[in-house]
Amino acid sequence: MNISRRTLIGGALAATQMRAATSKPNFIVILFDDLGVHDLGYLGASDLKTPNIDKLAAGGTVCRNWYSNAPVCAPARSCLMTGRIPQRAGVPNNGNELKPSEKTIASILKTNGYATALMGKWHLGSSPDTVPNAHGFDYFYGFHEGCVDYYSHRYYWGEPKRANFHDLWRNREEIFEDGQYLTERIGEEAVQFIGRNRGNPFFLYTAFNAVHYPMHAPKKYVDRFRDLPQERRMYAAMLSAADDAIGTMVAELERTGQRENTVIFILGDNGATTEKRAGLNDNIATAGKNTPFRGFKFSAFDGGMHVPGLVNWPGHVPAGKKLDQIVMTGDILPTICALSGADVPADRTIDGRNMWPVLTQGAASQHEYVAWWSGPQLAIRKGKWKLVVNGIDHDGTPAGEKPLQGEDAVFLSDVEADPGEKKNLRRAEPSVADELQTLLNQWKAASGSN
Repeated sequence: MNISRRTLIGGALAATQMRAATSKPNFIVILFDDLGVHDLGYLGASDLKTPNIDKLAAGGTVCRNWYSNAPVCAPARSCLMTGRIPQRAGVPNNGNELKPSEKTIASILKTNGYATALMGKWHLGSSPDTVPNAHGFDYFYGFHEGCVDYYSHRYYWGEPKRANFHDLWRNREEIFEDGQYLTERIGEEAVQFIGRNRGNPFFLYTAFNAVHYPMHAPKKYVDRFRDLPQERRMYAAMLSAADDAIGTMVAELERTGQRENTVIFILGDNGATTEKRAGLNDNIATAGKNTPFRGFKFSAFDGGMHVPGLVNWPGHVPAGKKLDQIVMTGDILPTICALSGADVPADRTIDGRNMWPVLTQGAASQHEYVAWWSGPQLAIRKGKWKLVVNGIDHDGTPAGEKPLQGEDAVFLSDVEADPGEKKNLRRAEPSVADELQTLLNQWKAASGSN
């Protein structure tokens, strides 16, 4: 076979251009919705099947003290996008929109030569200036609200105040794909984006609505878990569908030669829920497990926001490592900035910290402490100590939906010795309780500033 000099030069030039184009790493952030704190195979959930996630965990670093910055959907997502605690980002509760003035991972990377896309759940605004395309995403496929029916793609949970409505979009255009299972479609769109951006650095935010209610999955996934109780079976099926989608995404990275240049983050937004809307026959939901942690979604105890988290980047992030240092969801933005060469916004407070030294150099946690403010609840963790003020278990019982009273209204735990936050040590360790309460009050006072 004869190859001309021109062909050789052209091929070398193309290879050089490809290397130049891919010198910046790609980033994929995969977020699960209402995922139980240990509901993945690599975390010990033997009744579930998540082989693709488990493979990424085995080839990467598992963060055993990864905290969401909120125990509920929209506030947690606002911090992921901005690196700022929810109060500072202007999204302290569900129902708030992310203001146009906020800078997101997408808007930062877009100005640094990255293609950007969101597939799945946004939950940070539906007005023209707060939808994903207004916040730096070149491409959006998904929905604006907190949840939708997986097949009709309608929002049914606002009545009687809000009539149900359809909520599926491609960029700013409403689209109709009735009958198509949304988890599969999110995965397909993610694969197509990966393929389209071969040789071009990209940021792909894949925000599955699994395993958030409504509890829907095709029969082929449900049949994988014939021996499980009905609620757990559907939950497992929904998770399995998302795991399959992740497998196709990784396969596309490999097919297009991008696997070695792609950093993957996988995490949850908050803990499993007991909401009746996720249960059967108007009973509290029991499918998701936060064991051994106390509390569920909405709770400032660890079951509400101590979430699964892992980072995978072949040849860069240690494989098979289990990390105990405290990291948080807000750390993703400054970490991505550091790896991409983008500047962290200097005109506002960024609460996240670059976790790269912690992941790869054995550095200590970059946080002296982490703190939370959700409704009446306040919490702070510093080292092994965790203080929760006005804690609510949100376990679905009448008592569990109210703030703790009396002595337990201020609840101090040694979470290394007592991860279930069962024993209140505020009287046994009064100096620790006082120190943490002072720090928490100072943090709260400053948390609304820019």
